[in-house]
Amino acid sequence: MNTEGLDSTDIAILRTLQENARLSNKEIAGIVHLSSTPVYERIRRLEQKGYINKYMAVLDAERLGCGFVVFCSVKLNCLTKKTADEFAQLVREMPEVTECYNISGSFDFLLKIHARDMASYREFVLWRLTQIPHIGSLESTFVMEEIKHDHGIIL
Repeated sequence: MNTEGLDSTDIAILRTLQENARLSNKEIAGIVHLSSTPVYERIRRLEQKGYINKYMAVLDAERLGCGFVVFCSVKLNCLTKKTADEFAQLVREMPEVTECYNISGSFDFLLKIHARDMASYREFVLWRLTQIPHIGSLESTFVMEEIKHDHGIIL
């Protein structure tokens, strides 16, 4: 873990924000035993130095009708920097794809896809995903149950 330049208070602030980013500076200050102004300044510094990338709400995919989760492994038939960059750019524009990783092994990319159901996933694959140039093969793994879904990083 690269915590160079961070002290124990910075780490406590990061842990607190990971748990609940809606806390006010005053509430965070109470947790880390500082006043509000130094907490505000530390959070701004952590943002400016790139330790904090963004704040967001974690939505309930099931309640929103897109709880059918698929991990799709993709192999390009011609892997070059250009084809990989083109693939990545097109995938970034697909809202159904919530995560994409360039991986090693038998496949080149691993996509996490949210869909309404099997039929909508099938449509996505046939009419969107396979329209991307240079896709050689793909393999879908369907999530039966989510056991752990944690957005935090161990500090």
